[in-house]
This record gives sequence, C-alpha cells and structure tokens, in this order.
Amino acid sequence: MLVAFSVAPSGNGRADGSVHDAVAAAVRVVRASGLPHRTTSMFTEIEGEWDEVFAVVKAATEAVQPYGSRVSLVLKADIRPGYSGEIVAKVERLEEAIAADPDD
Repeated sequence: MLVAFSVAPSGNGRADGSVHDAVAAAVRVVRASGLPHRTTSMFTEIEGEWDEVFAVVKAATEAVQPYGSRVSLVLKADIRPGYSGEIVAKVERLEEAIAADPDD
C-alpha cells in the first residue's frame, strides 16, 4: 500500500506559524523505518504493508505531539494488494503517458 500523509502541530505559539522542527521529527521517524518513502513540500509518501505503514504513521504523529497542544493528521491511502514498488512505478507510468503522442 501507498500512504501519503501530512502531520503538523497546532497551538505551538510560534509567531511565524512555522512547523518545520515538528515535521523534521516526523520525517526522521519515516526515514528510520527503512520503508520506501518520499517527502515533498506538502506530504510524505511511504510504501509497505498495512501494519508496518500505519505503525510508522503513528510513530511520526507521536513525534510531533511535543511541538503543540494538538496534532493534525491528513492521510490518503492507495491499497492495491499484490503490488510493490508503486511509489516509483506510478510516477513512471504517468510520465510515459504525458510523453506519449495523443494522436497515436
């Protein structure tokens, strides 16, 4: 399965509203997991089996808790049994489709 998630604290009292330290704590958890992952400016994607992926999401959420009075978690999952390597393969298929001549 692929999971894209974003976790951030609120109520942190920072005048600039920045959450980069909290996000760094969450991303450290993801990187330490050893699962395939990718972080962008808005989400972190992680790939693996249901239990291992959700264990990482839970640990990443817990890593953010000390940074605010509450935590927001946004999550989207692509559950496709029997497939792996989709964190890269889905993007490759998209790029091939974009490059294809629509008149062929």
